[in-house]
Amino acid sequence: MANVVAEVANAIVERDPDTKFYVGYVPGFPGAHSQGETLDELQENLREVIEMLLEDEDLG
Repeated sequence: MANVVAEVANAIVERDPDTKFYVGYVPGFPGAHSQGETLDELQENLREVIEMLLEDEDLG
């Protein structure tokens, strides 16, 4: 059985007036930024970025 760790990260989200995309970043977490056409897409993209950053941190 895999170990699952759930954590909450607050993100700052804005909507780009030109592209109409949502853009977001997690303060204090270098590299944790992404974008999406919808808030759900942005949330999933940020989750994936954070997972990758944490994996890289574990390997380093």
